[in-house]
Amino acid sequence: MADQHMQESLTDEQADALLDNDEVEETIEQDDDAQMDSGDEGEDIDLDGAEETIQLQNDSVAHFDLHKDSVYCIAQHPTHPEIVATGGGDDTAYVWSAAPADNGEGPVLPQSYESNPQPRERKGQEAIAKLAEQDETVNAITFTLPAGEFIATGTLAGKLNVYATPTQSQPTAKLVGSAKEVEEINWLLPCPHKSYPNTIALGANDGSVWVYTIDPSDSSSPLSIVQTFFLHQAPCTAGAWTPDGKLLATVAEDSSLYVWDVFGEAAAAGVTDPMGGGQAVVALGAEDERFKVDGGLYSVAVSPGGGIVAVGGAEGHVRVVGLPRFSAAPMTGAKGAGAKSKSGGSKQAPAPSTASAGQAGQLLASVQAQADGIETLSFSQPPLTLLAAGSVDGSIAVFDAAHNFAVRRHIPSAHQGAEDEDDAQHAVIQVEFVKTPLVRRWDVRGGTTEAGRGKGLMGEWRGHRGGGEGGGILGFVQGGGGARIVTAGDDGVGLVFNTPGE
Repeated sequence: MADQHMQESLTDEQADALLDNDEVEETIEQDDDAQMDSGDEGEDIDLDGAEETIQLQNDSVAHFDLHKDSVYCIAQHPTHPEIVATGGGDDTAYVWSAAPADNGEGPVLPQSYESNPQPRERKGQEAIAKLAEQDETVNAITFTLPAGEFIATGTLAGKLNVYATPTQSQPTAKLVGSAKEVEEINWLLPCPHKSYPNTIALGANDGSVWVYTIDPSDSSSPLSIVQTFFLHQAPCTAGAWTPDGKLLATVAEDSSLYVWDVFGEAAAAGVTDPMGGGQAVVALGAEDERFKVDGGLYSVAVSPGGGIVAVGGAEGHVRVVGLPRFSAAPMTGAKGAGAKSKSGGSKQAPAPSTASAGQAGQLLASVQAQADGIETLSFSQPPLTLLAAGSVDGSIAVFDAAHNFAVRRHIPSAHQGAEDEDDAQHAVIQVEFVKTPLVRRWDVRGGTTEAGRGKGLMGEWRGHRGGGEGGGILGFVQGGGGARIVTAGDDGVGLVFNTPGE
């Protein structure tokens, strides 16, 4: 279906939006007990030898099963989307190709999934490289921007490893450098700033935020610290760069939001926040009763236009805050603040810019449409103006930025299969607006008057074991140029699903 254009005009701060009308989800396989012969009356029945048959559905076209424990994180190469990297609870990370082999076979489950293995087993995807020297569960992983030259991993023991991405001429993933400054790494993000390639940010359980740049030509210090921030007073749970990479927004369990001026470009343009101690252009926390979220903040997303940031927290609370806007200024010959180089000087800054404080730091909206914590947020791309929120209560809410973030659609029990006999809710771990169908695809364009979880569901793809058989999906990427979805499973398997267009 063609995208529906919004009828009303948007404000500059809010007309930064979204993608397609589709989303995501996980699946739980149904367990049907095998029927047993009841035997003759009065005959003792030996149940010890009874065998349970598990009926499993698998829609995937390829799988990767070298991990020996849950796969906690997944990342996609920015220029070769068929290449993905995964990290897991087996203290291991791999790089592998999500392009399925063209062998003419249909979906087949890994043999270990079946009570009665099929005589012909589909071969799993082979690893391109193993990312060695991990010291604990690999909790975060990312490729660097803009060209995916490096892969960074972060562990629950606080170790940051950076590897050269394997190529045909260099098939091994060489370890470029390591750092261990924190006890636990919660997340890793690549910086999209065109003037600062191969730069990454991480958030830690002590609340600190670190920004590194990678330069393997410097053998003495291949990982250089660009900035460190220590204003969060509780674990830093999530982060998001603005699309231009000039600002970094982070949130924490102490209900704080900081937007960091990482490269000094906001300060050079005259935008500062006195409450941020000179480090942040936006600083909000629990001391502001309008912004405060009891129980903390756990997700953050920046609009495509960079004008607003949304944060999600406990009990379904979402806050929307304005950001400063940058615009290019005529060259004057003066150098901007820039990031510090390893020699102690400053890198040549990009073209100077001007910034308007505008609604920076102002609370634009405070909404609550769900009952439990907001684990994930996603803005759509223009011309849509939507914000999607996924909750631990199993629901997805879609807000309309063009109408003061009114609820456009609420999808309760978005992860509850029709065959689920109990009322258990399956948390929404990740939600994204996508170009093509996802693991579970929803049409969010319908009105909110449609009742029932099935309304708007356009399709779903299954394959991971769920429930007592191994959890669900812990993350996904849109591989194959948007034609595929690659998932990271709590069952220790990565699955590849084809997602044909409309």
